[in-house]
Amino acid sequence: MTEATPSSLPRIAASNYLNSALLIYSFQQGHQQTRCQLFPDAAPARCAEMLRSGRVDAALIPAIEYQRIPDLRVVPGVAVASRHRVRSVVLASRVPIDEVSSVALDTSSRTSVSLIRILFREFYEKNPTFSAAAPNIPEMLASNDAAVIIGDPAMTFDRTRLYVYDLAEEWRSFTSLPFVFAVWAVDASALPKLAGVDFAAARDEGLSRRKELARTYSQQLGLCEDDLVQYLTENICYELDEENLAGLRRYYELAAKWGLIERAEPLRFL
Repeated sequence: MTEATPSSLPRIAASNYLNSALLIYSFQQGHQQTRCQLFPDAAPARCAEMLRSGRVDAALIPAIEYQRIPDLRVVPGVAVASRHRVRSVVLASRVPIDEVSSVALDTSSRTSVSLIRILFREFYEKNPTFSAAAPNIPEMLASNDAAVIIGDPAMTFDRTRLYVYDLAEEWRSFTSLPFVFAVWAVDASALPKLAGVDFAAARDEGLSRRKELARTYSQQLGLCEDDLVQYLTENICYELDEENLAGLRRYYELAAKWGLIERAEPLRFL
């Protein structure tokens, strides 16, 4: 059997936030590290652009981007989601949410910045102004009432004198549904190349390494290791089960209602 060369291996992109580290551990240093070329440093928004442009064959993309990039297939059973409180996707505000008139949106995000627009229009019944900004809370709030920030930066900023709203928790309070932030998506034309990659097995291997990953990221983020194990166990859900799918479909319906996508296309799976 001929050994695969790097150029013939499937190319996969994913962010290296803690919440996605578990899903890519197998491809970085686990059992599947020789089955693909992994690009692990991309922010979620850049992962979507890499998949759209054909630079990679598969990517862990913001869930909203499935509706914007043609000819994708979703990997079944695997996601980055939250059933109740996510902790790493928040709205930080200088004023109570009913007083917010301007919001800075994290340029790393696509799903969460669409979610906050839905929350304001559909549920808070407000229409603030929105502007894109790099994920730096002091700078974002210098000229805005509030800011959406995601990933590791959302877990480490100074919350003193700020109102902080967990977006998964807000979504759950209005819809009684979990929220799906990201999914693995594959370019349909690249399906044969991905035949040797097992995303579900990669997730399961990552789950078995939660303590190890928490230890590594606790040093990087300056957060308690046990707290990060809890985050990976209780706040983040890595399944794309029926309950999570129901939340995702509701999100797509509301995204279409408010013009964030053209229409809610049905999910097509591998």
